[in-house]
Amino acid sequence: METSLPPVRNASAPSGTPRAVRSAFAGQDLREDPMTSIDLHAARVRALLSPLATRGARETLALAPAAVAADPGAYDRRVLARSVDAPLDLPRFDNSQMDGFAVRAADLAAASAGSPVSLPVAAPIPAGDRAPRHEAGTAVPIMTGSPLPAGADAVVAIETVDPPRFPAPGSTDVQVAFSRPVVAAAFVRARGSDARQGELALPAGTVLRAAHYGLLASLGLTEVEVLPRVRVMVVPTGHEIRAAGSELEDAQIYDANGSLLAEAVREAGGLPSVVPCGSDRAEDLLALLDAHAAEADLAITVGGVSAGAYEVVRDALGAAGSEFGHVAVQPGGPQGLGLVRVRDDLHLPIVSLPGNPVSALVSFELFLRPVLRSLAGRLPAERPRLRARLATPLDSPGHLHQIRRGTLDDEGLVHAVGGPSSHLLASYARSNVLIHVPIGTEHAATGDTVEIWRIDD
Repeated sequence: METSLPPVRNASAPSGTPRAVRSAFAGQDLREDPMTSIDLHAARVRALLSPLATRGARETLALAPAAVAADPGAYDRRVLARSVDAPLDLPRFDNSQMDGFAVRAADLAAASAGSPVSLPVAAPIPAGDRAPRHEAGTAVPIMTGSPLPAGADAVVAIETVDPPRFPAPGSTDVQVAFSRPVVAAAFVRARGSDARQGELALPAGTVLRAAHYGLLASLGLTEVEVLPRVRVMVVPTGHEIRAAGSELEDAQIYDANGSLLAEAVREAGGLPSVVPCGSDRAEDLLALLDAHAAEADLAITVGGVSAGAYEVVRDALGAAGSEFGHVAVQPGGPQGLGLVRVRDDLHLPIVSLPGNPVSALVSFELFLRPVLRSLAGRLPAERPRLRARLATPLDSPGHLHQIRRGTLDDEGLVHAVGGPSSHLLASYARSNVLIHVPIGTEHAATGDTVEIWRIDD
């Protein structure tokens, strides 16, 4: 059974040129609309990225321990592109569930506490050894996982016999007493009871976790086909940003957006890389994109999209196919997107986010995370959405859809954490929900019900 990448919902597919992207947004030009709705901009992002659903439909993932050790990140929550049928039975043979004695149930039918049945002890069966045929009227020491010998049909746990231990190695003429009967199949793991040869073991679309990898290994499989991950180049911008660990001058700051968005991309099923642009010159940004575009399916630029004097992203990409404008949301208003010609033979879809960390992450949640999850086969693509009562009142600009950070308590009350400002990253880090205050609401009172998105999965 095969599968292909899931479609990107409500997306029109550009033909691969900036002109095609703009025509898909006909009558909805970001440069003409003073304020765009969240839904409309989300649709634009889906349209821009929809061609990624037709890239390579699957890739091969090696399952050998050496391959996993060499690149452990390649195995994190990958999604099966093709269903896996069991090539063999699991277990491969009837085997013991307990350390104990393999017997015939009929030999112990008359056993009782007052009249135990004693049986001579035969040679033991270690796990991994072939079992000789069981002789009627004997008890065979058997270890957990050892094959049940032909002729035996039950296992009696070592703790329930007399003496409650195995004979010493090399012992002869030893007997063991049983004080109760046993039913056939007791403590026997039947062949094929976990998986049957030829039957479905894992369906296409399974997000692979530890148990799945263990199952694939137990089936003897050396590789599986998985959905490819979208290669996402995160480009933090700004002359003021420096990498963590660097010496900072007075007007410089450490870059949070690279780490923040790289992890957000990874959690959404993408394959991130971070390529900072520490310059406010348009030609430097264009040169950086040209140098790295072949290694990415998508670029996310961060910062430089507003109306300031040094808006490097807007300056560089505005003339190359991207469009910029404002979405009616707080935080995250300034946005940009486009299919940019970075060289003669290559166009790269670029989504441009505002530079404040909270704005960047909220924008990613709204516009990019659902698309990346859909492309990765991780469904549902949307965050879990709930209704909860406010523990404290909130004020919001009525003309914008405000998104506040908060925590949901055990009583179902949601508490706003920090204020609405877009620089409050520490407040975001303490939150487990996003609180949505819709357009038209200027005040929400204590006890009012609001929509929240869980972000702690």
